[in-house]
Amino acid sequence: MGKLKRRSITIAGVTVNPGRRQKVYLDVAKLYTHTSLELVIEVIHGRRDGPVLLVSAAIHGDELNGVEICRQLLKHHSLDRIRGTLVVVPVVNIFGFIHRSRYLPDRRDLNRCFPGTPTGSVGGRAAYLFRTEIMNHCTHAIDLHTGAVHRSNLPQIRANLDNQVAELMALNFGAPVVIDSKVRDGSLRECADKEGIPIILYEAGEALRFDMHSIKAGVRGVMNVMRCLDMLPKTSHSKKKSSPVIARASYWIRADHDGTCLFIARLGQRVKKGDVLALISSPFSQNDSEVISKTNGIIIGRNNIPLVNEGDALFHIAKFDTIVKAEQSVESFISQIQDDPLLDQPTDAINEPYGDN
Repeated sequence: MGKLKRRSITIAGVTVNPGRRQKVYLDVAKLYTHTSLELVIEVIHGRRDGPVLLVSAAIHGDELNGVEICRQLLKHHSLDRIRGTLVVVPVVNIFGFIHRSRYLPDRRDLNRCFPGTPTGSVGGRAAYLFRTEIMNHCTHAIDLHTGAVHRSNLPQIRANLDNQVAELMALNFGAPVVIDSKVRDGSLRECADKEGIPIILYEAGEALRFDMHSIKAGVRGVMNVMRCLDMLPKTSHSKKKSSPVIARASYWIRADHDGTCLFIARLGQRVKKGDVLALISSPFSQNDSEVISKTNGIIIGRNNIPLVNEGDALFHIAKFDTIVKAEQSVESFISQIQDDPLLDQPTDAINEPYGDN
C-alpha cells in the first residue's frame, strides 16, 4: 500500500490543504456602527504530519510585543520546512487593539471570559468563537503577553509544570526564568488545560511599547518550541541555549507610602533580603522612605512610573533555590539575545531594559 496522504485542516470553517499557507478571517462581532470586526488567522499546513501549534497574541489589546513576534515569525524562511501545522493569531482582542486598551468595550478582560458562550456578552462570545473555531483544532499552544501599562516584565515563561508536555515546552523556549504558575479562572490557559492542550505563556516587556530584546527572544523561543516538538529540524545553534531556572514562588513588593519613587534596582537584578530597591519621598519634603527587599530573589517585574500611591505594586520578585544560578541564567540570556543574528535591528531601535541604565 502507498503512503497515506496527509489530511487537510479546517480552521474557522476554511479548509487548508497540505503544503499550503492561507489567511483565514473569522467574524467575531460588529461595532455599533455596523462595522464588522475580524480575527486574522494565518495557517501554515505542512506536508508532513506533526503537532498543530497555536501561537496567539494581544488577548489583552494593548500588549503589542506579541503582535510583532507573530509578524516576524511568519516571515521566517524556516517555516518552509515545517512538519505539522502552525496556526497564528497575531491579535485576539481586536476591540482592545483598535482602542489601545487591555479590555473589551464593556471593560471586561477577555482573558477571564473562557470557555465562553455563544449567547453571552461580547467577551463570552469572542472567547467561545476562539475556543471552538481555532483552539480546539490545535494540539499545543503558546500565548504571548507583556506587562501592564507602566510595568515591565523580564522575559519569562509561565506554565503549569504538572503537565509534562507544557514543562518540556517551557524549558525549551529559552527564557531565563520559568515560573511554575497555576492557571487562573476564566483564562485561555485554564481553558486549554481543561481541553488537554499543553500551553505556555510568554511574558516580556511593557504594554503599548515595542521592546526589541523581548521580541527577539519571543521569535527565537517559539522556534525553539517548534524544534523540540519536531516541527522544525534541529540546528547546531538550537543546542547552545542556556538552561532556564524554575521559580516555584513569587511576590510583589508594594509601596508603603504615597509619593515620588526613585527606582534603584533594575529588571533582572539579583537582590538579597534587606537590599534597598527604591526610595519614596514627598515632592515637598527632603525625607526618604526606603523600599526594602523581604527575601532573596530576582526582579522579574517592575513598575516604571515614579508617581506611586500606598499599596501600588513596585517590584515583582521570584524566589529560587539557587539565586546565583538564576542570575547567571539572566546574564547568559541577555548575552545570547544580543549576539543572536536571527533579528538584526538598527542600534537606535533597540531598548535596553536589562542593562545598568
